[in-house]
Amino acid sequence: MIYIILSICCSVFVSVLLKLAKRYAIDTRQAILWNYSIAAGLTYIIYDPVMPPLGGSLLPAYVILGILLPSLFVILALSIRYTGIVKTDVAQRLSLFIPVLAAFLFFGEQHSTLKIAGIVLAFVAIICSVPWQKNEGGTTSYWVYPLAVFIGMGVIDVLFKQIAKTVAVPFTSSLLVVFIMAFTISAIYLSTLYIAGKIKFALINVLCGWILGIANFGNILFYLKAHQALASQPSLVFSAMNIGVIVLGSLVGVLIFHEKLSKINYLGVLLALISIVLISRA
Repeated sequence: MIYIILSICCSVFVSVLLKLAKRYAIDTRQAILWNYSIAAGLTYIIYDPVMPPLGGSLLPAYVILGILLPSLFVILALSIRYTGIVKTDVAQRLSLFIPVLAAFLFFGEQHSTLKIAGIVLAFVAIICSVPWQKNEGGTTSYWVYPLAVFIGMGVIDVLFKQIAKTVAVPFTSSLLVVFIMAFTISAIYLSTLYIAGKIKFALINVLCGWILGIANFGNILFYLKAHQALASQPSLVFSAMNIGVIVLGSLVGVLIFHEKLSKINYLGVLLALISIVLISRA
């Protein structure tokens, strides 16, 4: 269980870092760029994976993930800034709704009453947990951010599951390629902004990005180790991880950052926990 606890702490720590970014004038786009450099480096040092050929069938998935990961990280930061840790973590964890739905719609997995009930509750939980109020300008609703996190994380999970099913290429090798692509694509984008004079390089963004990368990689490392240590109980790892992140994220958001939740939001959190239990037991 220690690996699950460490993975939960790393996941929530990422949210806390993104929450503090605005307070300390950190450019999250630059921090996210350097986050992938340290994540790729740690993957190489710890797992020493063999680089797979880039011309294979997995190339489209690598490229899409290379674009989606940094893009969604920016949206994640915006969601945490404008809606808070609690609602963002709920949206992020309920994104499991999408790969579970895809599993029996596209991959031939058998559905069950418990799984269907969990999916329905997950959908209701998203509706209840996201904020529907207008922002300061009155033009855009805040719910756009957690909804984008929900959809984006779900798509990323489906792509990673597809990569994991390819036994010819070790998952750690694919992970290294994805991190390198995410770093490269982010670097190209931010270089254009730097040349255009729209952003300025600052060492603090590099340092914060490396801290973010260590936490991000730690989340993945300890999650994989938890599955190795509890190989016969994958549902325990799955449910404990997701429930733990929602509970700890909610405590941190409400008690430390004084985030305000309505009764409907609290109901959404409760339904999210129930849906995760149902899906994991299914």
